Amino acid sequence: MATAKQFKDLRVWQDARALVKDIYEASKQRDFYRDVGLREQIRRAATSAMSNIAEGFERGARKEFIQFLNIAKGSVGEVRSQLYVALDQAYLTEARFNELKAQAADLLSRRIATFISYLESYASNTRVRKTNKR
Repeated sequence: MATAKQFKDLRVWQDARALVKDIYEASKQRDFYRDVGLREQIRRAATSAMSNIAEGFERGARKEFIQFLNIAKGSVGEVRSQLYVALDQAYLTEARFNELKAQAADLLSRRIATFISYLESYASNTRVRKTNKR
């Protein structure tokens, strides 16, 4: 299995970062921003996805990484659900909703699932990153 040196090299982490950026941007719109509960929850869920990918990678063990990727995938699902709330409250246009949902559901969630399947195909004692030997 090829090993990455840093979590920022992972495509799933880069996609999660882009989602966080877009969620923050969308939630800055006036009415959305005023709904403090939804605004903070959707931001936390998006950030959780990005953070869990990084944390799982940093732990190094393949089995733990898969566990954190599953948590990240769940957080992406939470973002998708909250996007429906934002749409129903007219905080997002239909077009912006579709863009964000596609980014979260069709891209990031699928990519995480594919990455999990890839990692599951390796022996349980493999590492996902190289450790620095001193």
